Amino acid sequence: MSTRLNQDPARLRRRRVEAGLTQKDLARLAEVTKGHMSLVEGGRRGASPALLKRLAGALNCEIADLMPPELATAGSAA
Repeated sequence: MSTRLNQDPARLRRRRVEAGLTQKDLARLAEVTKGHMSLVEGGRRGASPALLKRLAGALNCEIADLMPPELATAGSAA
């Protein structure tokens, strides 16, 4: 059984690397532990909406930029 994630781990990692941040740096900025950040970026834990907001703020991007494409566009298909 697979769990649907709110975040796209590959997009999150790419944004972090492009920002020149380590997981430890991003964890500090997003106010989570480095271990939790590792689990979220590795796709082993889902990011809460509140965490997605903090991550997007730390990475200077939109929340949708960190989400899987099918979830990021779901709100605009009305």
